[in-house]
Order: sequence, then structure tokens, then C-alpha cells
Amino acid sequence: MSDFPGSPDSAARDRDEAESASAFAHPPVAPDRTAAYGDHPDQVIDFYAPRDGRTGAPLVVLLHGGAWRAPYDRAHVSPFADFLARRGFAVASVEYRRGGAEPGGPDAGPVAGRWPDTFDDIAAALDAVPVLAAQALPQADVRRIVVTGHSAGGHLALWAAARHVLPEGSPWRLPAAPPLRGVVALAPIAHFTAAVERGVCGGAVTQLLGGEGVFDERAAQADPAALLPTGIATAIVQGVEDIVVPAAVPEAYVDAAAKSGETVGLTLLGGVGHFPLIDPGADACAVVAEEITQLAW
Repeated sequence: MSDFPGSPDSAARDRDEAESASAFAHPPVAPDRTAAYGDHPDQVIDFYAPRDGRTGAPLVVLLHGGAWRAPYDRAHVSPFADFLARRGFAVASVEYRRGGAEPGGPDAGPVAGRWPDTFDDIAAALDAVPVLAAQALPQADVRRIVVTGHSAGGHLALWAAARHVLPEGSPWRLPAAPPLRGVVALAPIAHFTAAVERGVCGGAVTQLLGGEGVFDERAAQADPAALLPTGIATAIVQGVEDIVVPAAVPEAYVDAAAKSGETVGLTLLGGVGHFPLIDPGADACAVVAEEITQLAW
């Protein structure tokens, strides 16, 4: 974390480390099926069937977080995908291309995201989901799709629902709103200016866009706060104690939505940080499932 006014103290950091350890302690859960939506190894979707055997189950499209960086892939949210499947949902967990090593050499840290590859993949995956899910998960009702994502994946979920609002000429623009029941964004990096001001994920937003020189131009196509209103039902779940993506970031998005004439639901969970939202062993995960249920049914 960068140093800025209000930076977390040691107790907050200890809480975050304990919550992270709990969330990552669950062993990965293998999917029922995996399908490719492109030729790159990262262009795949894992499918989880509803564990109760129901048919006509709503389909949850899950976008994992990890600051758009390569070391964090969909495996870490597979227990969460299984949790949703045990709640009666069909789940499509999307992998996508993320940032690799810095040009400085093997000791440099990973870059956040790949422009335009990360966005190419999310657009292609969401476009392919209805057909691939119908083939891989006959139990799924592809007419009832809810997109959810955590952290950087929460950003991508909001962006995926706003492609019809993209500027004219954008390669990802849709001619009409995507047929979604809604979006449930979990601790999302939802407002780029607010995230940059708070040093979220070590400058990940600026890296995602390719640097300061192209920030404004590309933010117009990538910042969910610049793509409002969407007309898509949207809910945000956020931990009050989150020091990875502070609550002020999604709150800034909610404020921007209100100024555009749109209402975005915001559920703030006291005593909760960043990772319990995707931790099947945490009470916060049940709150997330209920938010998805409210939109899906």
C-alpha cells in the first residue's frame, strides 16, 4: 500500500493478513467443464453446475480479482464458485489475460493488466458465455445472467455491463445494453480517480491503462465511473474495514451514478475487510449470495 493520509495501521494490516490467509486457505475446486472462448491459454471459462441438480438455474458470471496481475488467476476464486454452485447457481468463472513482468527484468514486479488484451478478453468472454454455457451447462438459464466480480474483477464486472455506454468507435461498444439481470460488484475498483488518489494496489490502475501519458484517453473507455448511467441493476458489497480497496472508492462510484440519475445499491459490512467477500467460510459470503439471488430471481 502507498503512504497517504489515513493509511492503515498495524492492526488493520493484521486483520487484512488474517482475512487473506483464511480466504486463500481453501483448496481449489475443479470445475465440471472448461471451454475456450479464444486461442490463448488464458481465454477459458470454468463451468460449475448447481449442486442441487436443479434445471433452469440462474447463471453467475464470475470475474476474479488480483489487481489485473498475472500471479492471480481464477483458481483462487474456485472455492467461491463452488459456494455459489452449492447455493443453486450455475457458475461461469472467466479467465483473462493479465499483466506480466515489468520490462526491468525478472526481479521486477508484475504489471497490472494488458492493454487492450484484458478488455478484449472480457468482451469476448461475455459475448461467448450464453452459447458456451448452453453447451457446457444445460442446467443453466442463460436468460438470467448476473455478473459478479471481486476487486479488479469487480471493476471488470461493472465495465462489462457498461459496454453500450462506451464512446463511439470503441472496439468493445455494444449497440444495446447487454441482456443481464444485473451486476453485483464486490469491493470493486470502480472509480479510477479515487483509486489513484489512494494508491490502490500499488498504482495498478495507471499500469492497467498503460501509463500516465494515455491515462485520460483510455480511462474514457475503461473507468466505470465514466460510463454512467448504464440502466443495468447494480449492487455493490463492500467491507468497511477494507484497506486494499477502501470504501471511499466504490462510494465515489455510487456518488457518480447518483449524479447521472442512476441508483446503485451499496451494502457496507462492518468489521469486514477485503477478502471475506469471496471466503466461503466467512459470513460476508452469504450476504454476497443473497445480493446475487435478489437480482437473479
